[in-house]
Amino acid sequence: MRLIRLVTVSGEDKPGVSASLLAILAEHKATILDMGQAVIHQTLSLGLLVQVPQDDDWPTVANELLFRAYELGLTVKFESIEPETYNRWVGVQGKERHIVTLLGKRLDAEPLARFTRIICDHGLNIDVINRLSGRVPLDSAPAPAMACVELSVRGTPRDSTEMRRQFLDLAHEAGVDIAFQVDNVYRRNRRLVAFDMDSTLIQAEVIDELAKAAGTGDEVSRITELAMRGEIDYQESFRQRLALLKGLDEKSVAEVAERIPLTEGAERLITMLKRLGYKVALLSGGFTYFGERLRKRLGIDYLHANELEMIDGVVTGNVSGPIVDGPRKAELLHEIAAIENISLEQVIAIGDGANDLPMLSAAGLGIAFRAKPIVAKSARQAISTVGLDGILYLIGVRDRDTLDEFNRM
Repeated sequence: MRLIRLVTVSGEDKPGVSASLLAILAEHKATILDMGQAVIHQTLSLGLLVQVPQDDDWPTVANELLFRAYELGLTVKFESIEPETYNRWVGVQGKERHIVTLLGKRLDAEPLARFTRIICDHGLNIDVINRLSGRVPLDSAPAPAMACVELSVRGTPRDSTEMRRQFLDLAHEAGVDIAFQVDNVYRRNRRLVAFDMDSTLIQAEVIDELAKAAGTGDEVSRITELAMRGEIDYQESFRQRLALLKGLDEKSVAEVAERIPLTEGAERLITMLKRLGYKVALLSGGFTYFGERLRKRLGIDYLHANELEMIDGVVTGNVSGPIVDGPRKAELLHEIAAIENISLEQVIAIGDGANDLPMLSAAGLGIAFRAKPIVAKSARQAISTVGLDGILYLIGVRDRDTLDEFNRM
């Protein structure tokens, strides 16, 4: 068997390094078994795993590589790889792969050290680390609003439940968010994003805001909180709260709609998703009156919510039609995926309340966004420290990707 050599090149990055070294290997009919390259602050690290047709040719190849590296101001090292070692390396390629994403307002060494230690302690090996967020300036120029690194890891966690608990503890203590996803073809081919509305896409619970306008705010907020924590049946809580809005006039409803802001990062996220070809759904236990405004503003493709029944411009307090609760959201997610002819693994669902858990569980990527503790613990992924546009990192979008895309708009 021909010998295998690992060629490691390091030094100042400059155009043409790879082309120049590969030209030498091409001239000697070398086989490239693997290669990888990374650049940090203009410092290059390039690795090539190679074989040449005749082992006797290797000294000539090595000398030419050394001379070319010297001309380029680079350091090159060679290491012989035993066939048994190589075959073991090839044998692990069938192991599970995951993408682990760490994001926050900023990332310091301490949370990164704890983060990577958890990964190591659970038997996972880090293959690749990428920075998805923009470079951080040292002068007065504005820094990126978020910081994010993405790790490609290999292996099966020794205890997935315990690892997730440790990630949640770290996230809470360090003010960061951590996502752990299986790296498969579906992760790279999401096609539909479904949002909850209240306290997810917008910064309020609509029914609470309507209740304040109706003078029943405290009572409705108390029932809403019980429902969001899963301590009361959602449909019953909805009927109770809606009855407390009876007599509210349409002018007051419109005023509430005008003053509720979008959640931080919502418009940037949906704009980018639409540019990437995603379909967007709004599945809400709120009201279509408010959802229609968001549909027009954001270009939402599917809207399902509850009807706010009004007669002669006055809220009746009665339920009109079926209530969109947690199970109904999951059903709608299945229906929309079928219409789009996609797998549920290609769906992202985002919500904050207990009534969102069924659709978060059904989706390939379910994200609890700024959620109640019971929801964050139950969902597979949770984001609390950044805006909705932080979700772009979870699908592998880098800051420079969005910058380039928005510059073309």
